[in-house]
Amino acid sequence: MFRFFAVQMNEVKDSGTLSPKDFASDQEIRWCPGCGDYSILKQVQTVLPELGIPRENIVFISGIGCSSRFPYYMETYGMHSIHGRATAVASGLKITRPELSVWIITGDGDALSIGGNHLIHLMRRNINVNVLLFNNEIYGLTKGQYSPTSREGQLTKSSPYGALDHPFNPLALALGAGATFVARSMDRDPQHVRGILKEANAHRGTSLVEIYQNCNVFNDGAFEVFTEKSTKKLNTLFVEQGKPLVYGASGEMGMLLDGLRPRAVNWQEENLSVNDLWIHDPGDATKANLLAGMFEANNSSEALPRPFGVFFSAARTCYEDDVHAQIHDVTRSKGTGNLGALMRGKNTWKIE
Repeated sequence: MFRFFAVQMNEVKDSGTLSPKDFASDQEIRWCPGCGDYSILKQVQTVLPELGIPRENIVFISGIGCSSRFPYYMETYGMHSIHGRATAVASGLKITRPELSVWIITGDGDALSIGGNHLIHLMRRNINVNVLLFNNEIYGLTKGQYSPTSREGQLTKSSPYGALDHPFNPLALALGAGATFVARSMDRDPQHVRGILKEANAHRGTSLVEIYQNCNVFNDGAFEVFTEKSTKKLNTLFVEQGKPLVYGASGEMGMLLDGLRPRAVNWQEENLSVNDLWIHDPGDATKANLLAGMFEANNSSEALPRPFGVFFSAARTCYEDDVHAQIHDVTRSKGTGNLGALMRGKNTWKIE
């Protein structure tokens, strides 16, 4: 069952005068205290006024899960749909109302399990929507079962002896499905989240943003190696267009490409120039796939940092533009259709 809703705007404001408070609804936020969803909600509400889009032209669509309560907390239009189908609902909306700014809020279970097939075809078609995938590597709403991104051996309510499934790599999946914008951020780096949200919005086509989100009740600390001060600098790699891939306590570490194999080096000790390192180009699909593959390296004996930032961004026609262009071309060549005549036409048959 779908839940359709639209908040009652307190007052109509020019989009240039909106503030973050104008995007916060009067609904009680029903997430666990300390949940990473609070931070993501705050960053979205902070960024939207800067985009200059009227609230009545913004829609948030979600599926089922903790993250899917998100539309209720936004003073915009929204829809709480069904499990895994937010992408399908958003596709229909964007095709019929291409002028709207459509945001899909989903989780690792909602998007990658029951909704996996819908997600890959959304990215393949390149519909101009933004997908925020909250990844906490667990099913939180249903109380702690393992999800498609849970790590092998993880102890959960549904895997008391350890999860046997190999986890999905969401960004590798997105690249394989033909996504034209693929990025990763984390709930505990608000400034980085805001920057990625702006880039995702500016992109024409499907933007897939994976956001590491801590579930402090059922999977607390899953990403702490990337967020704690004592470990963050040696385990996170923030990529930026045209800049060398460096990380470490003082930027002493960097990434080289040994053929097509990423290799971490202390470039200062090896007497290398920073320009000898891998220079990030989000337009290079091959290197984007190598960055996505560094997820696997973190689960092996090879010590590589986890990349964050925009992995890939490329221009490609949007599906809804092609749909409307095709309708226009057919109408011009064949004229406006008549549904009544079609229904009463000769293309019928009788069942004897």
